Amino acid sequence: MRIAFYAPMKPLSDPTPSGDATIARGLVEFLRSRGHEVVEISTLRARWIFKKPWLWPGVLWERREAGMRLEVARADLWLTYHAYYKAPDVIGPWCARRAGIPYAIFQGIYSTKRAKTLGTRLGFLLNRKSLLAAAHVFTNRLLDLENLRRIIPEDRLTHVPPGIFPGRFVFDPAARKTLRAELAGDGPVVATAAMFRPGVKVEGLRYLLLRLGEMAREGRRFRLLVAGDGACREEIMALARRELPGRAFFLGRVPREDLAGAFSAADLFVFPGIRESLGMVYLEAQSVGLPVVAFDNGGVPEVVGRDETGFLVPPFDDAAFRAAIGRLLDDPDLLRSMGERAEARVRERHDLAVNYAVAEAVLTGLADRPLRELFSRPGPPEGAKNR
Repeated sequence: MRIAFYAPMKPLSDPTPSGDATIARGLVEFLRSRGHEVVEISTLRARWIFKKPWLWPGVLWERREAGMRLEVARADLWLTYHAYYKAPDVIGPWCARRAGIPYAIFQGIYSTKRAKTLGTRLGFLLNRKSLLAAAHVFTNRLLDLENLRRIIPEDRLTHVPPGIFPGRFVFDPAARKTLRAELAGDGPVVATAAMFRPGVKVEGLRYLLLRLGEMAREGRRFRLLVAGDGACREEIMALARRELPGRAFFLGRVPREDLAGAFSAADLFVFPGIRESLGMVYLEAQSVGLPVVAFDNGGVPEVVGRDETGFLVPPFDDAAFRAAIGRLLDDPDLLRSMGERAEARVRERHDLAVNYAVAEAVLTGLADRPLRELFSRPGPPEGAKNR
């Protein structure tokens, strides 16, 4: 297939590390590895575009330009990645319809509460329009699947569990030996990883450092290994020096391809994941064999096996968070068995190549269907207008 690809939130070339970009690139890489030609047809960033009327003429121009590129690409279908109220797809439906090709969305999101707020209602309506225009919508979160069922017929919906390429995240004994030799002190090594940017990432790092600081003052033996960097670096490092003097070691920004080596030096992975949509880093850490401690919120339960590959605790329950970490620190056998199950579970349930093959089959079917079937579909479920 020749696929016209578009990511309204951020283009494939965006340099800022994020789970969102990781999923988009993984999807494109998989499709290309299967022999499909994937062309990024537009790099327009649509984040909050509906709040920026001065940019709307540029959107109309880019829609025209994308349509011309689409003609040159001779694509068999259009695939948009991650369409939701903050970054609605204002290009894809128009271009696909004009070109007479199927329009599909991977990671579509539908949230009616955004219709009730004046500041987000237009984004909600634009996103809803693109969802209803799609011949098929894929989602990698079960919660989103339930919400999408309110407006999308079942035969146009597919749940594709999130995944990674497990072979790229394997335990590296040499890296473990080398890195642990550079860490002062003794005791198990707790790993964490996040961008040091304002918002929930830094809030999560603060929370982790404060709870670990409390555990250190109780006499717990452990060391902390931190992968990440960003604008709040000085704040986080200062807090670590205060809460964990001599125990916290910062690796800086670690390229994704080197994360397995960093995680190999650790014994468990801990990051709260405040309102985390999914948390690809949890899959990466588990693939290396690390059990996880995180908040029981957002999409985290979809990538961490509760009491099987890690412990999920109520958000901001300080005692439960410390207890979960302490339980793993105190029980080497539990630590080992959970780590083994974590590695196996990623390979069994979250192998990107296996999971995305389902999406590939659906996309191939769309490209092969007569256009009259795609554009004469039944509307949304009865009563969906006000749901």
